Amino acid sequence: MDYTQFKEIVLERRSIRKFTDREVAVEDIREIIDCARYAPSDTNSQTWAFIAVMNKEKIKRIEEMTWEELHKRAEEAGQKGLSREGRLLVKSFGPYATAFSDAPVLIVCLATPYQSKFREKIFDPLEFADESVWKEEGIKSSCLAAQNLMLAAHARGLATCPMTGPVLLAQQQLRDYLQIPEESQINMVIALGYPAEHPGRLPRKEVDDILTIVK
Repeated sequence: MDYTQFKEIVLERRSIRKFTDREVAVEDIREIIDCARYAPSDTNSQTWAFIAVMNKEKIKRIEEMTWEELHKRAEEAGQKGLSREGRLLVKSFGPYATAFSDAPVLIVCLATPYQSKFREKIFDPLEFADESVWKEEGIKSSCLAAQNLMLAAHARGLATCPMTGPVLLAQQQLRDYLQIPEESQINMVIALGYPAEHPGRLPRKEVDDILTIVK
């Protein structure tokens, strides 16, 4: 593959929220996870793990628990005199946060505990940083793997949409439902399937607006 082909994959990837009924093969999932695991990570700690939910009833239940929490938060907002914001939470954010509902696969991306020879032999004895820093390191590497996953899916003819709504709203319920161990952080969920829509390219900031070159 030359650079032009690679850039086409990057530029043509979209966040897709409508999927066909076509099933995704387990082998396809294994292939994109194979690409995900070759992402870079701090000291090759590989702080990632993935749960691929292929059961439509279970995906529906995850959608339901997210809506339940949405309505609960909206009700609490109303009690604080923030009824308008509560309504917007349900009306505007709700569909956005649960756009995975018709996807044939929901991938839950986890950040596993950060461990490395440097942490064990140097950082921890020196009390170099508190636990929150190491949790953040795990999330960073997990995000790199997620991007590999989404680009690989697009190259394979599949579509994805990364979402944090269920994590923000119903993280503990999701953790309990999928029996996710407490030491693993839930990073995001990624809807996966064959696209039923082909949205156009969204505008991006210009390179000169986001790049500072220091010589």
